[in-house]
Amino acid sequence: MRLLPCGDTGLLLDFDSLDETLAWHATLETARLEMVEDLVPAARTVLVRMGSVATTEAARRAISALQPVAVADQVVRAAVELEVTYDGADLDEVGDLTGLGAGGVVAAHTEPLWRVAFCGFAPGFAYLVGGHDRLHVPRRRQPRTQVPAGAVGLAGEFSGVYPRSSPGGWQLIGRTDAVLWDAEREPPALLPPGTTVRFSAR
Repeated sequence: MRLLPCGDTGLLLDFDSLDETLAWHATLETARLEMVEDLVPAARTVLVRMGSVATTEAARRAISALQPVAVADQVVRAAVELEVTYDGADLDEVGDLTGLGAGGVVAAHTEPLWRVAFCGFAPGFAYLVGGHDRLHVPRRRQPRTQVPAGAVGLAGEFSGVYPRSSPGGWQLIGRTDAVLWDAEREPPALLPPGTTVRFSAR
C-alpha cells in the first residue's frame, strides 16, 4: 500500500490489485476511525477524507498501524435482489464468447452472490465483482451511443446496471426495473460499496 496526500484533508491509498483495495476498504469501514469522514473506493485506490487539516496526520498514523481484516471479518451490507429479464442485445454473443450459450450465461450470472466493489461512471453505477471467471468478457469494440436505464451488462471481471440512459460499451445481457439512483432516497444509491447483490431471472 502507498499512502499519498490528496489535498489538505485527504489521503489516497494506492494498491496493486482490486483484491487488495477491497480488503483495505473493508478494513477502514471496520476500524471506523473517528477522524475519517468519508471513504471512496475505486479499482486500485481508496480515498480517505478527513474533517480538517489537523486530523490528517493522525489519520495517516492510524491507517499505517492497521492490518487488513480477513475476508470472513469484512463488513458486508445486506443483500439486494435484482430481478432481471435476460433478453439483452448481446446475450447470444456473450454466450458464444464464453462457450456457455445464452442459457448458461443466465445460470452463471444468477448463481453467485455478487458484491459492489466501488461506484463510478454515473451516479448509482456499481461495479460488481464475485462472478464466475467464465463470464469475463471484453467490452464491446464499438460502444453504443445510447444504453437504456436498467440495462444489465458485463465487462471484464465486472457486472453492472446502468442507472440512467447513457452511452456505454458493456455487453448487455438483460434489464431490470430497479431504481439504482434516487436523489430523494437515503442513501440515493441502491447499491453502495460493500452491498451484496443477487440476480434472479424473471
